[in-house]
Amino acid sequence: MALLEGLIQTHSSTALFGAFIVLGVIYFLSTTSKQGKEPPGPRSLPLIGNLLQLDLKRPHVSLFQLSKKYGSVFTVHFGPKKVVVLAGFRAVKDALVNYSEEFGGRDITPVFYKTSHNHGILFANGESWKEMRRFALTSLRDFGMGKRIIEEKIINEIDYMIQLFGNHKGQPFDNKEALNHAVSNIISSIVYGARFDYSDPLFQEMVHCANERIRLTGTPAIQVYNMFPWLGPLMKDWRDLVKNLKISEEHIRGLVKKLQNTLNTKHRRCFVDSFLFQQQEVKVQEKCEQNSFFSEKNLVCSVSNLFAAGTETTAATLRWGLLLMAKYPHVQDRVQEELIRVTGSRQPRVEDRKNLPYTNAVIHEIQRMANIVPMSIPHITTCDVVFQGFHIKKGTSVYPLLTSVLFDENEWETPHTFNPGHFLDEQGQFVKKDAFLPFSAGRRVCLGESLARMELFLVFTSLLQKFNFTPPPGVSESELDLTPAIGFTLNTPPHKLCAVSLA
Repeated sequence: MALLEGLIQTHSSTALFGAFIVLGVIYFLSTTSKQGKEPPGPRSLPLIGNLLQLDLKRPHVSLFQLSKKYGSVFTVHFGPKKVVVLAGFRAVKDALVNYSEEFGGRDITPVFYKTSHNHGILFANGESWKEMRRFALTSLRDFGMGKRIIEEKIINEIDYMIQLFGNHKGQPFDNKEALNHAVSNIISSIVYGARFDYSDPLFQEMVHCANERIRLTGTPAIQVYNMFPWLGPLMKDWRDLVKNLKISEEHIRGLVKKLQNTLNTKHRRCFVDSFLFQQQEVKVQEKCEQNSFFSEKNLVCSVSNLFAAGTETTAATLRWGLLLMAKYPHVQDRVQEELIRVTGSRQPRVEDRKNLPYTNAVIHEIQRMANIVPMSIPHITTCDVVFQGFHIKKGTSVYPLLTSVLFDENEWETPHTFNPGHFLDEQGQFVKKDAFLPFSAGRRVCLGESLARMELFLVFTSLLQKFNFTPPPGVSESELDLTPAIGFTLNTPPHKLCAVSLA
């Protein structure tokens, strides 16, 4: 009898266990059918994910190659972290424009959190980000972005830069510093209300820190830090980045203090002034600074974002432009011929762009080939979303792979060749291309796009009107290297060019 009771009890337990398994499978299948399948991707290993399939020096290249196998929406694991990659123009535009709310969050990776702590414009979310972005856009427009007033400041800065180029008298030189300083001064005139002398040690250190910070955030060591933050203290690049952040913050606080000490309630000189005025108004209204988004931390981070983003990307694009002109002299000749025909010897103006279709096409093609921010800045989903048949959970890191847009074989006739014809019709007139997204798109589109476009046009045309750019003596055009340097943005490899005066 006892044996029989035991068998019955065992049978009941087995049946109950089996029932649980069946119910679990039914629930899983019903949930999966409701949610949809997740994006495919390569099999990942415990802890390290897909690191063995990624080149951390050029992860955008690895991801672009993986998209050929897994499609325009796929999953990879950066260490233990699951990431969804969007590849190709159609997928990227669809997500960022048609699903702008769902894909509009910012994935604040450990390194970006260290730089901002959810403050500022670039690496923040929520109401603080909305308020800071709105305020920054308004202030940039108030101080001339997209208007004639900033055009005059750019042209004024170009005069200093051309003098520097001319001082080399046609001998080989590295133009990186001159371009960085000129572009930095343009954003400085908006942020701080004044330009700096190129020889000013403080200015030189500010520009160097901004460039070095962007380089460091793209190194393999910092990418590993993002996956395993506890390794940070063991990494030289991480220690250097922390030191860089402290120095940069000291620079900003010092300049803000000087402006604060000379604040005039009747005259706003710059972005910082506007922020300080707004800060005072909010304090009066709320009587409590900690309840306001206009805090000192938001000011420091916003200024840092504007200065770094407003310097590196534009200066790097211009450097690529001059390198490409030296490599393809027939393109340079045609640009100069068009400039002579339309502007003669006078200073080119933004309004000339419509009469310079080939030059405009060349500048756009430079931006496409330069591919400055190949992986964009990572986004994060703000809610569960079904996108192109795949279920992507809320809080998933998303990389809109801009390199796959700018080199999309379905959108560009010769995607891997420098070809200004991509932006010209049969009559030689400039044509816009939907797949031209160097500034990204949607809610997180670059807020300084109009300023950058103006700078690129004015600086590029002014330089080509004055100089012919050639490789150093003994170096042929074919020997000029176009392999990008390692960094968060893709800068040119180290090189020197000759700027031969056309006068």
